[in-house]
Amino acid sequence: MEQSPWRWFPLGLLVAMAIVFAVNGYFVYVALASFPGAAGTDGFDLSNGYDRVLSAAEGQAALGWQVDADMDRDHHPVLRVTDRSGAPLAGIAIVAQAERPVGPATRTALPFHAEGGADYISDTALFAGQWDLLVTVNADGKSFTATRRIVVR
Repeated sequence: MEQSPWRWFPLGLLVAMAIVFAVNGYFVYVALASFPGAAGTDGFDLSNGYDRVLSAAEGQAALGWQVDADMDRDHHPVLRVTDRSGAPLAGIAIVAQAERPVGPATRTALPFHAEGGADYISDTALFAGQWDLLVTVNADGKSFTATRRIVVR
């Protein structure tokens, strides 16, 4: 009587599982040996101030201001700043910077001037790619901060 090669199948499964177990054990060891134990040195202090972050977010939501970002055909960022009812905000000062969402953390200052109505256009053109606009709008002693992503084609 001829013996079937399938008789080795259970042993093959056990060997394969033992290899997977050994590789996973190695990965766990490397992860635990290389982990410094903390993501940062001030995590506890940051968590204690989180109530301030929530209160600032509630304050901005109560203002009802909206900041929308777009590009003109010459690659200049354009911001549309409106109040809760959609009317243009008057007498505002804009402080803005542009940075790439990935890569070196270099920021480009973006001076804006009024274009009419609720639109404000930057004097600085941006190169092709994705940009995060870090915008702070100040008006009547109040401040609104937003980050908007735009894509320059």
